[in-house]
Amino acid sequence: MNYFQAIILAIVEGITEFLPVSSTGHMILTAAAMGMEEDQFTKTFEVFIQFGAILSVVVLYYKRFLNINIEFYAKLLAAFIPTAVLGFLLDDFVDSLMANVLVVGVSLLIGGFLLIFVDSWFKHNEKQYGQLDFLKTSYIGFFQALAMIPGVSRSAATIIGGQSLGLSRKSAAEFSFFLAVPTMFAASSYKLLKNYDTITADHLPILAVGSLVAFIVALLAIKFFIGFLTKYGFKVFGYYRIVLGAIIIALHLLDIPLSMF
Repeated sequence: MNYFQAIILAIVEGITEFLPVSSTGHMILTAAAMGMEEDQFTKTFEVFIQFGAILSVVVLYYKRFLNINIEFYAKLLAAFIPTAVLGFLLDDFVDSLMANVLVVGVSLLIGGFLLIFVDSWFKHNEKQYGQLDFLKTSYIGFFQALAMIPGVSRSAATIIGGQSLGLSRKSAAEFSFFLAVPTMFAASSYKLLKNYDTITADHLPILAVGSLVAFIVALLAIKFFIGFLTKYGFKVFGYYRIVLGAIIIALHLLDIPLSMF
């Protein structure tokens, strides 16, 4: 991996991590389009730069995190536990899906159709995440677990899960951002512990650059997303997913590699 490839992957991670379009799926597609081999360091890099994206949430919502509210953190824990348990049990199976471009395409397509109808299904929602009890926040955690399948999107799954409980668009999106912090931190830390031996001193500069780029881009993406979502809803993201998913499936069926583009 060279610095150009690292920066491109970091930009993709920063843009897509908190949008309902699947960051994992987009990084798989981006790496394939650049003709990159999915070697162990590439996988480690993709995990490592998520720390930059996590930090962007903490920086933007620092007042929320610094305000030591036991109930807030307890609800995040309740939502985190289902994903943590299922992620640990299904880790090897999930890893086997990571290089499967067809899985990404199908997941993007199905999720796209769901996002088109989400606005009409939940258009009268007004609840705030503080109104949910612990059982309901854990329910969002089960939705989040679906995002272990590449292409599903953690953001899309948790926002839809939140809205199915009556949360407004903005409140569901913000809870999704907050839940990303423990979830991504735990998942990234676990994978890095498993693969720490793939990192050498020579890798540190490229990891630092990737994390910094992901952090800056994610800051901008979150601000954009909240404003756009509040005003326009999910349909644009749904149409985007459908088009991209259909293209990926068509290319796979025609046996045309993404690297040709």
